[in-house]
Order: sequence, then structure tokens, then C-alpha cells
Amino acid sequence: MSEEIKAAGRDMDSDTAISVRHLSKVYKLYKRNRDRFIESLGLSKKKTLSTNLYALNDVSFDVRRGETVGIIGTNGSGKSTILKIITGVLSQTSGDIDVNGRISALLELGAGFNMEYTGIENVYLNGTMLGFSKEEIDARLQQILDFADIGEFVNQPVKTYSSGMFVRLAFALAINIDPEILIVDEALSVGDVFFQSKCYRKFEEFKNNGKTILFVSHDLGAVNKYCDRVILLNKGVKLAEGEPKKMVDLYKKLLVGQLDLNTLEARKNAPSIRDAVSDIPEGEKNIWTRAFEINPEINEYGDGIAQITDFNILDADGRSSNTIEKGTVCTILMRVKFFARVDDPIYAFTITNLKGTEITGTNSLFEKVSVKAMKKGDVQEISFKQKMDMQGGEYMLSFGCTGYNGVDFVVHHRLYEACNLTIVSVKNTVGFYDTNSVVELLN
Repeated sequence: MSEEIKAAGRDMDSDTAISVRHLSKVYKLYKRNRDRFIESLGLSKKKTLSTNLYALNDVSFDVRRGETVGIIGTNGSGKSTILKIITGVLSQTSGDIDVNGRISALLELGAGFNMEYTGIENVYLNGTMLGFSKEEIDARLQQILDFADIGEFVNQPVKTYSSGMFVRLAFALAINIDPEILIVDEALSVGDVFFQSKCYRKFEEFKNNGKTILFVSHDLGAVNKYCDRVILLNKGVKLAEGEPKKMVDLYKKLLVGQLDLNTLEARKNAPSIRDAVSDIPEGEKNIWTRAFEINPEINEYGDGIAQITDFNILDADGRSSNTIEKGTVCTILMRVKFFARVDDPIYAFTITNLKGTEITGTNSLFEKVSVKAMKKGDVQEISFKQKMDMQGGEYMLSFGCTGYNGVDFVVHHRLYEACNLTIVSVKNTVGFYDTNSVVELLN
């Protein structure tokens, strides 16, 4: 980290770990390589031969001490650029960065390693670059080596390492130097499954110890689980920041082009289930008559080509109910009306916890159901038979009708958190699902 950034933190509010003010990063793009040279010499008759690409454009936010803050956004939104500027890897075009505390960054793992040096030599080299004395590295060395767990390879040049050993050592070094601020860019899922588990436990240890964490991830489950607050970026601009669940919902709409960037609400091209007029004949209404309420805060959007006009949940006795006894078979129903031709519609349901983390779900594509093309005016009814082995508790149920326009994924209509789902259980085990184990004592 640069001396300028470290010095800036001395006059900061003591409760603020990172302060970002009006941060911009601009890259100049040239149509021809020689234009860069011509412009640098001032030989061009035009005012400029370049166009500006804003990797970041006037971004501001604070991270308080002890907070875990996530940054999410589409590819090219500037997430990694922000982390690199904060850690001093890149310099900003304009704006201010203040950092109060010692940083450890998990960005491009092993970027500072010398391939000719041994693992041990690289630990000391990188530790020195991070500002540690030899004595401080000595005190942490065994802890680093135990975490990396690459055996005698620590005494071999890192150019002989497998990619797995390389990232294990780099991660172990970065995470075991006891930083005040941890910055992570998609670096938790490295190495084999056992090492990944170790990485996540260490991450949780950091959070439980009140460390400040700023991280970028496409893993929305991890974002929901770990973050106290989330920042949403798009094309270098901060769209919003707030509680994880709300920001993840906005991000999902952004991914499928269903977010109005002016209002940060779903585009108004999808019909609403609240306005749906039932076209079900009277004799068939028994399975579509709900005995529970729709979520008044339902989150719905889509391109309007299809509409989920009805849904229901039937218990084991065929009665409409959103309270299901664990271990019984229930039926999840969905009715979709089409306003234009769709060749291969996909019908889905998802169950989430109250924080918005997806627990389970499926769709007609996963289940290899042969669907038929639907034309304007067609109605399709879908039934998902489901043995409910989830643990007792409160969940949310979502529905979707999606598809593909060529190679592009499109959302025709989604109902996020359409209703609550209560699972009643007399026996809960560990986690979200009961594995229905049979236990025997053999002696």
C-alpha cells in the first residue's frame, strides 16, 4: 500500500476503516496504436485522438470498523478496480482514498511471488513487502506453513509448484498476517474442497473477531451470509447500497436487463399477478383457490411475454395450505398465460430462507421435462410434486417462467418471495435438510 494512502488515514474518523470519496478511474482508448504516440507528442491537429472509458465514475462509500461489506455488479462494473486502488495496486484518476489500518489483500494470489525463490523465501519476500519485520514473519511462519499444508515443497522453487500448491501458499500468507482490514476479490474458493473449507472457516473467524472485511464475490449466497452491507455497481457507477437481500434482488434484475436504472425498480413491462383475471372454469377452481395470502411485498418483473396468473400449494391431503408437515408430499402449482410465442419455456420454483439465500429449487429444464411451444393466448399449468424434507421453520417460495432468446437468457415473469412457506417438524437435524438417516447400535 502506498505511503500516501497510509498517511491519509491519520486524520480519519476512528470508527471508519476505509473512506472512498468521488473516486474515478479513466482509461484512454485509441483506435490505432500510433495515435497514442502522436497525442503524447502534441502533434495531432485534433483536440484528442482518444475516447475515455470510465472504469469508475464518481464512486463514494465508507466502510466502518468491524463491518463486512460486499461489492457486487456485472462484469466490467469496476469491482476489482476499486479493490486495486484501495490496496495501492492501481492509482486513481481522481478522488480520494483514506485507509485506517493494516491491510491484507487477497486479489491476484501470488502476484508478488518470485518464481525462482523457494516457498519460504517468498513468504519472507512478500511479508517484507507488506511491512512486516523478519521477527514478525518468524513468529507467524509456522502458522502460515501449517495453513498452506504443502509439506517439503516449501523448500522448493515455486516454479515447480502445481497451481493448487501455489494458491495455497499465497492464500496462507495473506490470511495469516493478522491484518486489521481484509480485502478479498473472488479468492475464497481456491485449492481443493478441503482447503476451500479451511478458507471459509478462516474468513468466518475474521468476521467473528470483529475485523473489517471488504470483498467482491459472484457467490450471492456468501454475500447474503457474511455481509452487513452491500454496494451495487454497474458500468463504473454506484447504483445503490444497503442491506444484502435488497441489493442482491436488484442485482438479479440487473443481470437479466429488468432493472430500471433511473428508479432502481423492476421495469413496468411485466403484468402483475395482483391484476391477473382468473380464466379458470368454475369446476376447476378447487386446486387454484388459495387458503393463504400473497406476500404484499412481492417482487415481480419480466418482459411481459408470459404471466404467472396463479399459484398454489397443496398439502398431503390435497388442501390449499402454505403450512406443510415435514416428511410429507406436497404439490406446488403454477399457472402461466402467454402473450406471444415461446418455443421452449422453463418453469421453476425456488425456496429461500428469510435472508434471501436460495436453499433449494428446481425447474422443468433441470428435471428434463419435455415442454411444448406456447403461442399467444395459450395457458400452461405446471405441478411440482415434492417430498418436503426441509427442517422445520419459515421459508419463502418463489416462481419463475424464463427461457432463451437465441443464446440470451430471458425472464418472462418472476415472482420473488410470492408467499411464505412454513414447515412443521417434530424432529430437526443439522442444516436445512433432514438426511433421514437410519441409526443402529451394532454392539
